[in-house]
Amino acid sequence: MATKNKKTPAARMPKDAPLGALQKVKQERAGKPSRAKGVPKTKLAANAAQMAAKAYRLAALDQDFLLSDATRGVRFLLEYEKAEQNLRAWGVRSTIVVFGSARVSMEGPENHRRWYSQAREFARIASERGGAKDVADGLRDNVIATGGGPGIMEAANRGAHDAGAPSVGFNIELPHEQGPNPYSTPDLTLQFHYFAIRKMHFAMRANALVVFPGGFGTLDELFELLTLRQNNKMSHDLPIILFDRFYWRGLVNFQTMVDAGMISAQDIDLFGYADDAEEIWSELMKRGLHDVPAKQSRKMTAHPRKRR
Repeated sequence: MATKNKKTPAARMPKDAPLGALQKVKQERAGKPSRAKGVPKTKLAANAAQMAAKAYRLAALDQDFLLSDATRGVRFLLEYEKAEQNLRAWGVRSTIVVFGSARVSMEGPENHRRWYSQAREFARIASERGGAKDVADGLRDNVIATGGGPGIMEAANRGAHDAGAPSVGFNIELPHEQGPNPYSTPDLTLQFHYFAIRKMHFAMRANALVVFPGGFGTLDELFELLTLRQNNKMSHDLPIILFDRFYWRGLVNFQTMVDAGMISAQDIDLFGYADDAEEIWSELMKRGLHDVPAKQSRKMTAHPRKRR
């Protein structure tokens, strides 16, 4: 005896049943607006073509326009100003910038673990002693600022977090880069497309620079600021400390540059070395680290919300 085929739920569904969410999306993508059966098509307005034209879009809402080559200068301004407003909202007047490798972790080799732990400890010390937690006048000084990613950057943001202080993460949009680490202050976790604007923000508020072992990116950032210091393009004598003498002296023979006449002997005095967190802090103090930025660069004399 033959059995009747049971109808599937789809087969039992009436033709005029309401569309599901997926069906609606498919129809919208296909350019077919959903409508009830028997309802006539809506007649297009006489100016429909004009209303739909790209030229008619508001400039501020037109992504094709905003992301075009012609508006690159506008995007520079937007990246600069968005970060500036967030930093001002938190009263960040000056920073201690920490550079270093993204490949370092507490699960790596012994030297990686030491670099990570010392970066974390230094950031804690700096946050507790430098003024990052002091908001009596509505402003913060010597706030830890990093590239916002993993490795040494994570360690430094984590040290500030340990101290209960805010810290900045200047992230950069890269094709294969991980997201921000979980320790930078959310409101101060910023993302940039342009390296130039990111570097500008690193330099603008820097009261000191501490550079842990790293690769090409770390070297690029170090020599950028060394060049600014060498050419007196910074508003004050930025203290610069390289962590782990053995690593840096093995990596770069600065004396060779002196001997070849590429830099002067005095240029080597632009930076110093340290081998533990306490020594970093001590060397920074010897080199003139202060709890407020140099007078000529102190643009924020009051909390931004109190300014008129």
